[in-house]
Amino acid sequence: MSTVTISPLQEQVESELEQYFKILHGQEPSQLYDLVIGQVEEALFRVVLERCDGNQSRAAVYLGINRGTLRKKLAHYNLC
Repeated sequence: MSTVTISPLQEQVESELEQYFKILHGQEPSQLYDLVIGQVEEALFRVVLERCDGNQSRAAVYLGINRGTLRKKLAHYNLC
């Protein structure tokens, strides 16, 4: 029998999702995927940019994405 290792980040995400469902008090969520991805992505970009002192080239390397893609995402979230 193999054990599944859960990262601290994954544990935090699961905990927050459980809390979100509690807040809904049994109501069905709508477009949950887009909600979660948008919230996580925006926070990720904000924190990484801060860590990189606003240097988008360095932030793109941290994230493993193209700088053009990062700029497009930053504009989408009004972070630039």
